[in-house]
Amino acid sequence: MPKQKTNSGAKKRFSFTGTGKIKRNRAYHSHILTKKTKKQKRNLVHSTLVDSSNMKQVRDLFNLR
Repeated sequence: MPKQKTNSGAKKRFSFTGTGKIKRNRAYHSHILTKKTKKQKRNLVHSTLVDSSNMKQVRDLFNLR
């Protein structure tokens, strides 16, 4: 039986914390930055955790049960 492959896009977008939570980067910080305030752009730089409602979907991309 072949092994399950991890989703390549998920490997690049998510990382795990030491306690097993999943970190993600915030959206809306790649283009059209001129109309966004400095405060808004500064706050988009920080990473955050994946919400519990999306945790199952993200874990499925990593083939974790």
